[in-house]
Amino acid sequence: MQQITFPVRVFKELGVTSLLLSNAAGGMNPEYKKGDLVLLTDHINLQPENPLRGVNEPKLGPRFPDMSQPYDVRLNKLFIKTALDLSVPLKQGIYVAVPGPNLETRAEYRFLRVIGADMVGMSTVPEVIVANQIGLHCAAVSVITDECDPDNLQPVNIEEIIAVAGKADQKLSAVFKGVIEQL
Repeated sequence: MQQITFPVRVFKELGVTSLLLSNAAGGMNPEYKKGDLVLLTDHINLQPENPLRGVNEPKLGPRFPDMSQPYDVRLNKLFIKTALDLSVPLKQGIYVAVPGPNLETRAEYRFLRVIGADMVGMSTVPEVIVANQIGLHCAAVSVITDECDPDNLQPVNIEEIIAVAGKADQKLSAVFKGVIEQL
């Protein structure tokens, strides 16, 4: 966990003020299709580890950072405007982080929908927690790489997931580039 989040702390020390993240996620919201881009508006953390556990270093930030708005409203508005300007569809939703590395069962997808998640993945949340602790503004976009409808679940493999993510790269990169140019 510390290896994953250490670069976020380094970015802050180097003067970075905003952390823009992307990930691949399974789309549980029935409106999401493979290749869709989804802006994170909130998240649910079901990962067993937390990057703030261990020895408390007050100089790194508060031990119990506020997470009522983990994704910066201004940055999210900038993503929405940029995507609109580029005619790139950008949906919005709630991400749930699970430990992985296996993909979920039908029952797990049902459970994750019931608790309010629109998409599921195995990353992003630890970095966002640390960024909030140290005062970095965050935004994150998921690429929906597979459709996770438990009543119509199709077998999927990592190669397919990577291929779908690769096909979305051009529009994802265009949106990120547009946002970065406005920061």
